[in-house]
Amino acid sequence: MRFRHPDGSTVHLAYCTNVHPAETLDGVLAQLRDHCEPVRRRLGRDRLGIGLWLARDAAHALITDPGSLRALRAEIDRRGLEVVTLNGFPYEGFGAAEVKYRVYQPDWTRPERLAHTSDLARLLAALLPDDVTEGSVSTLPLAWRTPFDSRAEDTALAALTNLAERLDALEELTGKSIRIGLEPEPGCTVETTADAIAPLTALSSPRVGICLDTCHLATSFEDPPTALGALGTAGIPVVKAQLSAALHAEHPHLPEVRDALAAFAEPRFLHQTRTRTAAGLRGTDDLPEAVSGRALPDGAPWRSHFHVPLHAPPEPPLTSTLPVLRATLALLLGGPRPRTHHLEVETYTWQALPADRRPRNRARLADGIAAELTLARDLLTDLGLKELP
Repeated sequence: MRFRHPDGSTVHLAYCTNVHPAETLDGVLAQLRDHCEPVRRRLGRDRLGIGLWLARDAAHALITDPGSLRALRAEIDRRGLEVVTLNGFPYEGFGAAEVKYRVYQPDWTRPERLAHTSDLARLLAALLPDDVTEGSVSTLPLAWRTPFDSRAEDTALAALTNLAERLDALEELTGKSIRIGLEPEPGCTVETTADAIAPLTALSSPRVGICLDTCHLATSFEDPPTALGALGTAGIPVVKAQLSAALHAEHPHLPEVRDALAAFAEPRFLHQTRTRTAAGLRGTDDLPEAVSGRALPDGAPWRSHFHVPLHAPPEPPLTSTLPVLRATLALLLGGPRPRTHHLEVETYTWQALPADRRPRNRARLADGIAAELTLARDLLTDLGLKELP
């Protein structure tokens, strides 16, 4: 979906296909047919943006077979879809029964991460619509926090510097500008936007900036004006924003609140949980640790890294952090010029929701994704953007 900002530039809205995990090229093609096109039809649009997730095997197949890449581009066009952004965070196995810590491997200290992200950039340059010259790829924020030392940081930053040079060469070759966004995430070495400023300043490349995930921002209790103000002062671009909402528990000391949170504890993904104290942010790596004992103080609200559907917040006594998303979007797009041109709805946890809230079939899932995109569209038009055909 495309929108015209009051300054005349185009803002792209997509939804991320990591909600339909597939490891192979055949699986990606099936996603387009079984999920993406039905969502587009529900929205009554001739064109729908998707934030494509290409796992290692699918990306390798496309890089090594130009004919397959041309066929994918043709299939995207045929189904009324377009791609201006890729989710390069998960490397493989995102559809496994247990993902947890494995999603952070390989990290930016490993050559496989550089090779894979370079491949994604080349693929995106080939998949961009003919009238679009800028693409974005989101990636993990260097590494999980342990083990990670100064030597590991030097290795990761050297890899990103290498990547920036490759992206310069790619633009010279193709005329397409591809940028990379580190995605701060709780528990990682770059957990917050503040943590990103030092490494990104050290890189000093306009090719590498921030992918701002509003669920992660909220989980870490970051203040959107403060976060975006600091990024602006440091000259760090918001390459992409992921529109998502976290779980919020206002009164975690109450047994009924703990029980409600426990319903979201599940075996597939990590759900880092945070609270604010006088001494600073406190947290656990996963939701079960928080709800089962005294790992976290419970005198102040808790937030958990669980991407809840934007249009369907949890039942009381829980809520979502949709207000943080709204505030962030207003700061990104409500001014005279957009702070980013790429937006991606990224609720990948539909099948990890409590059993009574999960979509029971493909049609229900398509309905839910279309409802999320409708909400995001309405937020954009409320900010003065005009939806384009």
